[in-house]
Amino acid sequence: MATIKPPYPLSSPLKQNISPPPQTPLVSCKSISESLACFSISYLSRQRGQVAASVAFNPSGNFDLSLYDEEDESEKVQPPMPPKEGRYEVVIDNDSIRLLDLAPFHSATGITSPLSAEPKEFLERTIGFTINYTREDEHDPRELSEFPEIRLWFLRLDATYPWLPVLLDWRAGELARYTAMLVPHQMSMRMGVVFNPEALELFIMKKVFIVYSWLKKHNVPKPRLKTKDMARMLGFGIGDELFDLIDDHSLDQS
Repeated sequence: MATIKPPYPLSSPLKQNISPPPQTPLVSCKSISESLACFSISYLSRQRGQVAASVAFNPSGNFDLSLYDEEDESEKVQPPMPPKEGRYEVVIDNDSIRLLDLAPFHSATGITSPLSAEPKEFLERTIGFTINYTREDEHDPRELSEFPEIRLWFLRLDATYPWLPVLLDWRAGELARYTAMLVPHQMSMRMGVVFNPEALELFIMKKVFIVYSWLKKHNVPKPRLKTKDMARMLGFGIGDELFDLIDDHSLDQS
């Protein structure tokens, strides 16, 4: 199998702390291999057209988080909620990862092609992942999102089903972990995973375009609200002006 190198080295959380450069927005969450316990975003005051970024958010939904431990006087962030009962569970292992085999996803969900998915049932039950990955070195300290072969499997999955994030079990941390597989980041002992902020923003905006159009195509009620909720889970607020532009210049997706 070809070696896939990340855009820049991913540091082990046991090797070094990563201090953010001055006035650089950072995205922080903890323990991505355990379905992230937190997901917060801090932005300098800025506007990009009609799309506004919120200051902070975490999937637990109970309070905003400080990026810096010494500034955070709140109680500890609660872990994500347990997996939703009855959700579709996709189990992948070393073999499926090595072969870039999406069969575990197909068999677990019944989705065998991008056109075969009807979103309403999946929005209700949601989808989650169990990653049974055996490390070659049992003492390897890397998180699952630091293994290039695992990220490559998720990249293929996302390329095949680009609307998938809206169907995931958000409150159990699946959307955050899925994002960690696709967005460049580094590891920090204090902050956990630190995302490249520009890459995260581009990822979110692309998913907004895809998901909103896909939900509308399948006549899902309140597609704007569902798309906004997805973006908000990743720390971004989306204004109606963006959806108005999409509607005014819609594309044929057939």
